[in-house]
Amino acid sequence: MTPNPGTLVLAGTPIGDIADAPPRLAKELAEADVIAAEDTRRLRRLTQALGVTPRGRVVSYFEGNETARTPELVEELVGGARVLLVTDAGMPSVSDPGYRLVAAAVEKDVRVTAVPGPSAVLTALALSGLPVDRFCFEGFLPRKAGERLTRLRDVAEERRTLVYFEAPHRLDDTLAAMAEVFGTDRRAAVCRELTKTYEEVRRGELGELAEWAAEGVRGEITVVVSGAPEKGAEDLDAGELVRRVQAREAAGERRKEAIAAVAVEAGIAKRVVFDAVVAAKHNT
Repeated sequence: MTPNPGTLVLAGTPIGDIADAPPRLAKELAEADVIAAEDTRRLRRLTQALGVTPRGRVVSYFEGNETARTPELVEELVGGARVLLVTDAGMPSVSDPGYRLVAAAVEKDVRVTAVPGPSAVLTALALSGLPVDRFCFEGFLPRKAGERLTRLRDVAEERRTLVYFEAPHRLDDTLAAMAEVFGTDRRAAVCRELTKTYEEVRRGELGELAEWAAEGVRGEITVVVSGAPEKGAEDLDAGELVRRVQAREAAGERRKEAIAAVAVEAGIAKRVVFDAVVAAKHNT
């Protein structure tokens, strides 16, 4: 089949700091035949900040009209248009509108490409201090308590690091549910307002984080949770834990950070590693 001349461009947009906009974004905004935006008002603010005047037609494309508008945009693509898809922040399709349009474009053999940009998922992972070699993105949890617990139980034994988005007013309930299902001592990080003026990364055990969030938290939230510990990890020899901490200290880490890192590696509570180190010190 001969490819269609149109192109669908998925454009990553800043998640906070406008200076993070990729250089290609301005060019695509200026030259696209059609811009499909999750929020046209936010798009206007973005183009003004970048000093861009779009020459193409601007249409809204959000959760409420995604199903109805997709065929219209596919028709434009099949006809040869360059359609740019942008969401409020981050990469389209990642917990944002886009998947339906991509799938429909692929079905029609339309070329799909992307302008890589900021990602709250990857930024939070990098800042979390948790293992990032293997991870899975779980998006938003259900709002209803029972459904939320069911979803969490489905991944209770998942070994990979877990990443979630959450609304600030539900964060305390979500962290409490995670502590209930995963255990209060499971390591996690709450990343708030990433790349913005009041960026904050709160690291700790789920029980501690749930208590902190009960006081109220504002802003855009991404939660990173360490994976389930390896079977039998709690039976690791205390001497091995101490050796791992000492190796990290020899490499320049402070003892507190070394203990936390070894606990994450082993998938056990930080206090277990701390107790082993204290006991070893008393026995020398």
